[in-house]
Amino acid sequence: MACRLLDDAGALLGEGPVWVSGENALYWVDIKGRRLNRYKLADGAIDRWSVHDNLAWVVPRRGGGWIAGLRHEIGELSLNPELSFEPRLKVEPESSGNRLNDAKTDCDGSILFGTMDDEERSGTGAFYHLRQDFTLQKMDKNYVIANGPAVSADGKIIYHTDSALRTIYRFSREADGTLGARIPFIRFADSDGFPDGMTLDAQGGLWVAHWGGGRVSRFDAEGRLDQTFSLPVSQVTSCCFGGANLDRLFITSAAIGLSPAQRAREPLAGGLFEITPGFSGFPLPDFTG
Repeated sequence: MACRLLDDAGALLGEGPVWVSGENALYWVDIKGRRLNRYKLADGAIDRWSVHDNLAWVVPRRGGGWIAGLRHEIGELSLNPELSFEPRLKVEPESSGNRLNDAKTDCDGSILFGTMDDEERSGTGAFYHLRQDFTLQKMDKNYVIANGPAVSADGKIIYHTDSALRTIYRFSREADGTLGARIPFIRFADSDGFPDGMTLDAQGGLWVAHWGGGRVSRFDAEGRLDQTFSLPVSQVTSCCFGGANLDRLFITSAAIGLSPAQRAREPLAGGLFEITPGFSGFPLPDFTG
């Protein structure tokens, strides 16, 4: 199935697509480019806002506005009339080489996110739970590149990735809300690239972006490869469902690190794309804090 280019943004590190049904719009970040982007489905209008630091993720807030994760800070972000950010807490201030990376809301409206070594060498990253009162719980540790949290529709299964190890992990949630053991669920071969951002469809399939693999793939509930969709860029970073029926898959990508020759072969690197995969997603809650 062919993909469609929505925004030739040339993002250094496009990531974190978020569908906002009330606006009929998709938001996504350029982490290294320090930008927040919005694509409106009704007319294709594109808006961009500059941020003062690396912008790892944004999550809409039920009461209005956003919660945003920067390099070492989480806080309240507003876009009216201009972008402003009010810090609420520091994350790993003692680990100057780390930064925040990738987040999703949990079923109860809290936030799951990871941290990583910005040089992508050491297992200094971790997996966190941000509660509605802005307190943090470290749920897992020793990640090089923590990536792509995804939560099943019933909240019983959580997926999380260490991209550097080419491994997606599966956690069962215990009755008291804690995570069970970290179980390897999918391992990428060298030819697959690295597992990056991911999302789930309403049928329980896991959609994974292939950094360095130029595609997104769907894996069934047992971890078996079900479908693959190629893109005209190699560094595919994340995906999410959106549209009126949540049946459009929006896909982000990155241009960072490409040589001039590679960039010439991939003129759309860093763009925002979409496919219609024949599956639909399910609504994710806003942050309820």
